[in-house]
Amino acid sequence: MPFFDRQTETMPREELRHVQVHKLAAMLEGIVGRNRFYSEKMHHAGVTPEDIRSLEDLARLPLTTKGELIEAAVAFPPFGSNLTFPEGAYTRIHQTSGTTGRPLKVVDTEESWDWWGRCWGYVLAGAGVTAEDRLFLPFSFGPFIGFWSAVEGAKEVGALMVAGGGSNSVQRLHLIEELGVTAMCCTPTYALRLAEVARTEGVDISRLSVERIIVAGEPGALVPEIKRRIEASWEAKCFDHAGASEVGAHSFECEAQPGGTHVIESEFIVEVLDVASHDPVPPGEEGELVITNLGRLGFPAIRYCTGDLVRLNTEPCVCGRTFARFEGGILGRADDMVVVRGVNIYPAAIENLVRGVDEVEEYQITVSTGSDLAQLSISIEVIAGADPDDAREA
Repeated sequence: MPFFDRQTETMPREELRHVQVHKLAAMLEGIVGRNRFYSEKMHHAGVTPEDIRSLEDLARLPLTTKGELIEAAVAFPPFGSNLTFPEGAYTRIHQTSGTTGRPLKVVDTEESWDWWGRCWGYVLAGAGVTAEDRLFLPFSFGPFIGFWSAVEGAKEVGALMVAGGGSNSVQRLHLIEELGVTAMCCTPTYALRLAEVARTEGVDISRLSVERIIVAGEPGALVPEIKRRIEASWEAKCFDHAGASEVGAHSFECEAQPGGTHVIESEFIVEVLDVASHDPVPPGEEGELVITNLGRLGFPAIRYCTGDLVRLNTEPCVCGRTFARFEGGILGRADDMVVVRGVNIYPAAIENLVRGVDEVEEYQITVSTGSDLAQLSISIEVIAGADPDDAREA
């Protein structure tokens, strides 16, 4: 199995906890008195860096929400008060998508941007990407952090990075073929979109040299039917990855693919808490991912409530890693759940069912709440030449 840092990834868990505590203590010492946002939060909570001596002490620190970061950005525009250094120390700026409200601008120093690249080194190496690979990145030059950090990750593993921005899907397919691309990073829907374009253009993508597809940005590779479709279309192995602009690239799927994503625990501390009470839930039970990054001193995230639902497994993986993993990856969003006639429904669960119907190309879910009982309807688009009645019956 390939590793980015074998010694760290196979470290006994007790040693790993020591690494986390050491990095956490160093980060807290570095930000208190310099980072206004967290200095004030810790002061109001009556906590000092000296109070945090173990991972059990982490619960003494207050939780952080995205709403708080956005409020800080409004009060101290344009970047907010979660800055540890003067603005001149920052060399990168990105922003969140704004799907849950106002976009949040995030900034990185040169040091923390290098940290992003190292995190993506774990992601790419976990999928088996090496210096022998040609890695295709079909993303545009925009403010969303997306696969920007994958560029740095490619440098970390020594892969040849092939830029695919500024091209349409047909041009990208030809570039993949012409350059003998062996790996690709994109969203799950774009991997399926390229497959759709290839069918329309008469391009047999199964004959291309792509062996690995690393997806992120939306639920995908660990939704069984999406993984099946991507792998069947490309005849390539599909790997999941998760992260966020506010916290970093925090988890990846290994080549053993045990049905989950490994947390990069040398760079992140994760907690799984009950969505309502914020009490810890036992390993194996579903709860909200709360995460603390350990290598981004310039824009830290301490006990950040991600809104992502996960189940944590701390047992060693068959790949040899001791990093804990999220069983099934990111299971859904706490704020995405809708209740239809007393039933809790997550979009990812519906997607897994719809994607299992081969005749369906795309779909749309509509939830209507105008009446006493919520109504859920699904509109589907069938692939060219398919019988819509077959899709409806399925």
